[in-house]
Amino acid sequence: MKIFEPFTMKTLVLKNRITRAPMFVGYARPDGTPGPLMLEHYGKIAGSGVAMVVVENIAIDAQGMGSPFMLRADNDSYLEGLSQLCDSIKSQGALAFAQINHAGRYAYLPERVAPSPVETGKVVPRELTRDEIEKIINSFASAAKRIKDAGFDGVELHGGTGYLLVQFLSSRTNHRTDEYGGDLTNRMRFPLRVVEAVLEEVGNDFPVGYRFLADELLPDGLHLDETKVFAGELAEREVTYLSVTAGTYDSFFLPEYKEKEKEQGYMVPYAEEIKKSVPNTPIIAAGRIQTPEFASRIIDQGKTDLVGLARVLFADPLWPKKAMGEVKDAIVPCEPSCSLCLQRVMKGKPAYCSQWSKEQRERFLKTAGQKDSKGA
Repeated sequence: MKIFEPFTMKTLVLKNRITRAPMFVGYARPDGTPGPLMLEHYGKIAGSGVAMVVVENIAIDAQGMGSPFMLRADNDSYLEGLSQLCDSIKSQGALAFAQINHAGRYAYLPERVAPSPVETGKVVPRELTRDEIEKIINSFASAAKRIKDAGFDGVELHGGTGYLLVQFLSSRTNHRTDEYGGDLTNRMRFPLRVVEAVLEEVGNDFPVGYRFLADELLPDGLHLDETKVFAGELAEREVTYLSVTAGTYDSFFLPEYKEKEKEQGYMVPYAEEIKKSVPNTPIIAAGRIQTPEFASRIIDQGKTDLVGLARVLFADPLWPKKAMGEVKDAIVPCEPSCSLCLQRVMKGKPAYCSQWSKEQRERFLKTAGQKDSKGA
């Protein structure tokens, strides 16, 4: 099958077309470092047979943390832990990337910053000043350099899920009247400056990927007419890949989105459209890619270059080995009607999967120090 063929991406050769897309599981220690639970988790994922693992959502600034249980890279004290995490992945034969992020209006703190004071839940964030924007751009660059220094093979900028990079890009959340707001050229300015600063800091030989939001799936939000233009700008700056997603926290809980996400490959059409607009930039498609046959088919059809598995791989870390025939058991599917992993992280609890065996769940809860009789 096509998914087992190698793929060259900038200076890297991926052993196959299967990647682990970033998925927040809430396993970091309260001090922002990876503990045994996280190291074990990523070691297991890396040993699954995937070519590349992208570590979840690492904070570039304490003010931009989306959860108190997330990794940090906002100063050099976090280098040792990041190096350990990188080693846990690379020792299992997978390439290691790390995703860096600023949550903006989705930060968990009561005092939040954003491009504009757009209400989020019951919180109205404060509008960022120009000086603060410069500081955040520098923080992205510094965090990316730490990712490189920790030994990772590349870094990914989190431009999905409605976080800060998207908040500047979208006219829904960017109401500024200065050079960072207004028309698309101005709204692209901040995320493009972040990309440029990161590339300058880490050097052109170090891979820089981008988690790319193709559509907010909201009537007044970003759509493909604008995001295709943005993709072209990223391609001009020679980002290593675009990992394409659709939807934000403002759309995830809408009935129509919750119904759509039950379908296999529900984000693939967006990846296909972005690939058409930037044919020379590697594309990663995600969105409930449940079966190896489907994954191989969308690559064969030219809709994507690589597949990104997140919840599917969380449900069954042996998915790649089962797909390759190295393990003969049937693949355990991610249950489309279940959102246990998301429910838990939204409550500040470490994620586990309803598809895991009873023994595996009990072992996890004991290791995580959790007591949860209701399972959610």
